Amino acid sequence: MSRTKTADTIENVEFPSFDASKATDQIRAFAEKGVEQSKEAYAKLKTGAEETQKALESTYETAKIVSSDLSLKTIAALRANAEAGFSHFEALIGAKSLSEVVELQTAFLRKRVEMTVEQAKDFQAVAAKAAEDVSKPIKTAFEKAMKEIKIA
Repeated sequence: MSRTKTADTIENVEFPSFDASKATDQIRAFAEKGVEQSKEAYAKLKTGAEETQKALESTYETAKIVSSDLSLKTIAALRANAEAGFSHFEALIGAKSLSEVVELQTAFLRKRVEMTVEQAKDFQAVAAKAAEDVSKPIKTAFEKAMKEIKIA
């Protein structure tokens, strides 16, 4: 019997042998690399969480201080308004004529408008500074995190 050309070709083909030791070494190297990357990611996450916690604590403390400042400013404004109101009331009681009452009332209203504008400016300045102070730690932490992300 003669052999066919296909049978000769099949006999001459060599199949690569599977070396289990090489595969095991490759799997081990891959697993070790994965563990190393996981440790690095955990370390970065831990550092980021600690920095975020510090930023939040700082923000909370700043907010507490700023809140006290705003409260004191509000109390001072309320006190000044109450004193001005009582002074005006005393002046009105002591008025001798209707024209004097009108004059006192006009002067009082003009002073009240000026005082209100001044108080509004003060509150605006304090509120703007408060917003800046409260947001500064978070802004700094965010900028640092973004810089680290760009580096990585």
